Amino acid sequence: MRAFTPHKLPPTGLDWERLSQPIAQASAAISVYNGLLKSVPNPHILLSPITTQEAVLSSRIEGTQASLVDVFSFEAGESYSREKGHDIAEIMNYRKALFRAEELFEKIPAIHLNMLKELHAILLTGVRGENRARGEFRSVQNYIGRYGATIEQASYIPPSPEKVLPAMDEWEKYINSDGYDALTQLAVLHAQFEIIHPFLDGNGRLGRIFIPLFLYQKKMLEKPVFYLSQYFEEHRDEYYARLRAVTRDDDWQGWILFFLEAIIEQAKTNTQTAESLLNLYEKTKTRMAGLSSPKNASAVLDTLFFKPIMNTSEFMKKAGLKYKSTALDILEKLETAGIVETIKEGRGRAAAVFAFPELINTTEGRTVFPEKIE
Repeated sequence: MRAFTPHKLPPTGLDWERLSQPIAQASAAISVYNGLLKSVPNPHILLSPITTQEAVLSSRIEGTQASLVDVFSFEAGESYSREKGHDIAEIMNYRKALFRAEELFEKIPAIHLNMLKELHAILLTGVRGENRARGEFRSVQNYIGRYGATIEQASYIPPSPEKVLPAMDEWEKYINSDGYDALTQLAVLHAQFEIIHPFLDGNGRLGRIFIPLFLYQKKMLEKPVFYLSQYFEEHRDEYYARLRAVTRDDDWQGWILFFLEAIIEQAKTNTQTAESLLNLYEKTKTRMAGLSSPKNASAVLDTLFFKPIMNTSEFMKKAGLKYKSTALDILEKLETAGIVETIKEGRGRAAAVFAFPELINTTEGRTVFPEKIE
C-alpha cells in the first residue's frame, strides 16, 4: 500500500439534488438548536457539563475508558489508577483545548493552521503522545492499522510528510472560503483533515474540535457548542467505513450523507439535553429559594452546574463564600432539600465530597450516578 495522495478541494461530481433534502434538514435542526442557545442566559456555565461530556466521548473514540463522573471526581480530589489517571488527563486536555479555541476566536475569528497547532499542543501536554511532535505537523510517515501492525499491514497510509503542509495550506484556504453549502463544506473538511492526518497523534480529537468552531465561524451558532462525538462514537464502525470509502472509492457522496445525518440526529439530541439542563437550572433555582441569601444564591447555583462533584473547600472558593461555616450551612440545606448528596465523608484534614446527581444524570441522558465513595 502506498501513501495516499489527498484529493483537491472541493470535491467534484456531487449529486446536489440528492443532497438538497438532507442539507435542508440538517440546517433546520441546527437552527432549532441555535435558537435555544440564544435563550440561554449564561451558556458558559449552563452548558459546561455538555462540554465536559464531549471531551469524554471524543476521547473515548480514541480508546480512553474514563467517564464523566470519573473526571469530576478526580477534580474533587479522588485518586485513580495510573492508567485511568492518564485517560482523565487526556479528557481534561480536550476540554482545555475547547475553551482555548473559543478564546482564540476572540482574537482572530477564523480557523487557521497556527490555531490547530496550539490546540494540538494543549491536547498532548503531559499525556500519552506528548513527545510525538506536539504542536507541529509531522515530518515522518505515519499509518493506521490494528494495534501492533507494521506499515506493510496498515489499513491506511496518510500522505507522505512532504505533502502535509501543501495539503493543509489548501485545507486552510478551503475552510475560510464560501462554499456552495456550509454543512457540506464542513463534512468535506472533517474528512480531509482525517485523510491528511497532519499530526503524529491526536488527529481524531482535533478533527472533532473544529466542528463547532466552523459552525460558529459561519454564524450558524450563537456559541461554539455543538458536538458530534456522541453520534460518531455510537456509529463508530460506519464512521470509519465511510472515511475509508472516500480514500478507496472516492465516495464523497456517501460520506457527506453520513455526516449530514450525524448533524440531524445530534442536533436533536443536543437540543433535548440543552433544554433539560435549562429546565433543571430553573427548577433548581426555585428549589433553592430561601436556602441561601439572595446574594449567594446565584453563585451557588452556577457553582453546582460548573462543578457537579466538588469537595467542600472548592465549593467555598468557587461560590465566593468567605466563611466555611456559611458554606457548610448551605450544603447541609441543599442536602436536606435533596439537591446534593454527600458521596465521601470528610476525614481529618480531607474535605468531604458532595455531588449534584440530577445534573450528571441529565447530562448523560441516563442514570449513571454511583454509590458513595468509600
